Amino acid sequence: MGNSKSFKTKSPRPGGFFDLDQTRQKIGELESEVSEPDFWKDTKHAKAKSQELDELKEEVSRWEAIKKDVDDLVDLSSLAHKEHDESIRGDVEKKFAEVTKRFRELEFYIMFSQKYDKRNAILAIHAGAGGTDSQDWVAMLLRMYLRFCERKGWVVKIVDESFGQEAGIKSVTMEIHGRWAYGHLRSEAGVHRLVRISPFDAEKMRHTSFALVEILPELEELEEVKIDDKDLRIDTFMSSGKGGQSVNTTYSAVRIVHIPTGIMVSCQNERSQLQNKATAMKILKSKLYKITLEKQQEEKQQLRGEYQSAEWGSQIRSYVLQPYQMVKDHRTKYEENNPDEVLNGKLEGFIESYLRWKVKK
Repeated sequence: MGNSKSFKTKSPRPGGFFDLDQTRQKIGELESEVSEPDFWKDTKHAKAKSQELDELKEEVSRWEAIKKDVDDLVDLSSLAHKEHDESIRGDVEKKFAEVTKRFRELEFYIMFSQKYDKRNAILAIHAGAGGTDSQDWVAMLLRMYLRFCERKGWVVKIVDESFGQEAGIKSVTMEIHGRWAYGHLRSEAGVHRLVRISPFDAEKMRHTSFALVEILPELEELEEVKIDDKDLRIDTFMSSGKGGQSVNTTYSAVRIVHIPTGIMVSCQNERSQLQNKATAMKILKSKLYKITLEKQQEEKQQLRGEYQSAEWGSQIRSYVLQPYQMVKDHRTKYEENNPDEVLNGKLEGFIESYLRWKVKK
């Protein structure tokens, strides 16, 4: 089993290993910072550092627990070999299966190697070609993600929603609050394709619908993103949401257009115009920051001769309900044959296969 005293585990993070000693050192540094008398003067900074400290402690605690299990397994295996006792060998096999299962669970989390994987997420869904069918498809995807978030115990807040004239939803934007929310959901960004017998077709013909899913990390303060007020057009309008008293009777909804890029962000589900404006600005900054990162990545890929532009309709995943039943991710080739379970929020298999695929790339 090797020397358990130098316990490290392979990780896709820079450096190739998750180092408990290095993490403990970081915990010590944060504990010193937290104990400073003026630590809580900057509340936002203090909360972020405190959360980071709690997460690192939990991470170390998990790895220490599995390290102890490995040590116990080594001792048990040595005893079984020494005593030639078949009953002990059975205990070794059982313990090995338990440790392997726990290690795979932890291994899943160390695949979250991107800068913002721990952050909350902003998820938006937009109807594509297909009219009412695509708008209904957006409503189905919204339900799928709400069910997935419910399974994870995350809190979801819908900040903007535009309903179709006949049925479904034209577009919806929501904030998702939960640990590793962005890390999980970045696998969902792209075009999602649905093939089914349309419930809106009197002739019961098979239709193909498209919806675009956008995923952004929630970013509070971004020094990299500077927005000139002259580049913004800010409109206010009456909310059309399902909000409480006064929400639908005042001009509390806000739409911000970033003129140079044409990006438009709306928020209408908060009670006040100031709250809606603040939320819309936060989402706008996240979108502009993502565009900056994507441009940098495109330039690097073009230098290597590998860049290919993404086209609307180049789906990342297909959900086929007719003539057969299957959900397939076209990037990872992972598939499941029970679309009902997937559309009820069972996305773990697609997320894990995507993370492993990204690590190999």
